[in-house]
Amino acid sequence: MIDQATYRGITLDGDSALALLDWQLEMGCDVPMLDAPVDRFDLPTRVVSAAPAPQAPPPPADDDDLAARVALAQALADGAGTLAALAEAQQGFDGIELKKGARNFCFADGNARARVMILSGAPDDEEDRQGRPFVGRAGQMLDRMFGAIGLTRDAVDAERAFYVANALTWCPPGGRDPDPDELAVSLPFLRRHIALAAPEVIVLMGNVPCLAGLERSGILRLRGQWGQAFGRPALPMTHPSYLLRNPAAKREAWADLLSLQARLESLSV
Repeated sequence: MIDQATYRGITLDGDSALALLDWQLEMGCDVPMLDAPVDRFDLPTRVVSAAPAPQAPPPPADDDDLAARVALAQALADGAGTLAALAEAQQGFDGIELKKGARNFCFADGNARARVMILSGAPDDEEDRQGRPFVGRAGQMLDRMFGAIGLTRDAVDAERAFYVANALTWCPPGGRDPDPDELAVSLPFLRRHIALAAPEVIVLMGNVPCLAGLERSGILRLRGQWGQAFGRPALPMTHPSYLLRNPAAKREAWADLLSLQARLESLSV
């Protein structure tokens, strides 16, 4: 802080000196004079650093490398005779980059003998933390939805149970959708998973399971329309996370649940 200053032999207090400086700034005097003149044309030219060159996009995956990884995944999946062996084989498979950034392997949950198998796309952040599919708010809504038609994931009776799994078992960074290569190397494990669990009906919740099972996307167009996926009757439905964001869509989800209930009753006859 300036207590006092001298200007051309006149002693100024701090407030007066600051007021004088403010006045000089208003007049445009923003460069102080030195004791000796400075030739500013003789100053070295300031070097402006060039902007960093844009990084080239990563090269596309080598087709031969992808084919080799898919073949290895297929061999590992074919060699698994139980769900436990399949989970061990898939968890040990290093041919998918998602594994490097994920926290936990997310295989399945619920009663594996259930008549209904529900497929989601890939683990979200909460599922990645817990290593289980369909947890958090979306999982709670899923339990309420299927509980309304008499199905629970922890039921011992296979007739009253459901089983949940993901098309991909590792969480993509930032919650993005899996890319085609990631889905391709996961499909052999998913097909074997379904074959070993042998559900009567599959529920495809979201676009990624529809791509995997129906080779089609557009869940809002597909929902409620029965088809065949992995050799079994399949019903596309909107994901609980979508219903949390769009409560008005719960009415359509309820219609889909009633359709599922009717299909199960017809298969029991």
